[in-house]
Amino acid sequence: MLHFVGLDVSVKETSVCVVDDAGQVVSEHRVATEPDEIVGLLTALGVEYSRVGLEAGPLSQWLVNGLAEAGLPVICVETRHMKSLLKAQQVNKSDRHDARGIAQIMRVGLFKPVHVKTLASQEKRMLLTSRKLLQRKLLDIECDLRGTLRNFGLKVGAVARGGFEARIRELVDGFPRLSAIVEPLLVVRRIMRQEFARLHKMLLELVRHDPLPAADDGPRRRCSRRADLPGDRRPAPALPPLQVRRRPCWTGA
Repeated sequence: MLHFVGLDVSVKETSVCVVDDAGQVVSEHRVATEPDEIVGLLTALGVEYSRVGLEAGPLSQWLVNGLAEAGLPVICVETRHMKSLLKAQQVNKSDRHDARGIAQIMRVGLFKPVHVKTLASQEKRMLLTSRKLLQRKLLDIECDLRGTLRNFGLKVGAVARGGFEARIRELVDGFPRLSAIVEPLLVVRRIMRQEFARLHKMLLELVRHDPLPAADDGPRRRCSRRADLPGDRRPAPALPPLQVRRRPCWTGA
């Protein structure tokens, strides 16, 4: 007899509900939100599973990969569609009822599966977002220094990135109070530039060893395309350009 599992995931605990193919509840438990804990519970029941479903969320990628490695037929479902189905059941909102509803939806097949990216793709995405975060903060510090010093008649002007710190020190040389204020900002900017260079080097190394064919765009764009791929598959061939036929325009005499 096949069984179906519904997982209602929260940060600390996960409600687990197991139903059989007739819709009868076999087991209901609450376990810690860890792949090993969930796998251990489902394995201990000693039954065969057809589908294990959970909603898409911040922890779904980690849980789906962990359950899939254990050999469970896990499916990540679309959140808004699942919310509408659970709301139609007209039961009190709780983790237990949500897990039971997800299990029943897995049984009848009324769900919309969504793709879960691999952990390798998530690592590439995190590299891009972290690099972009440091880049934004660097620009914020530089723009703030330019704007605040302008209030004292000190104009930074056009200066290269490498000479920015020297230019700021030159402007505040005769202002001890301003020099003491901008010093922490310059130290933070220097350290952020060093760490940004480290992340950028990691990005270049990643793109240099990328098996995908090279494109005309830059390394950040290529890594972004790689992070968006479902897995280690080659990209699909590009579609032919859309042919638009213009209708003739007739003007009356």
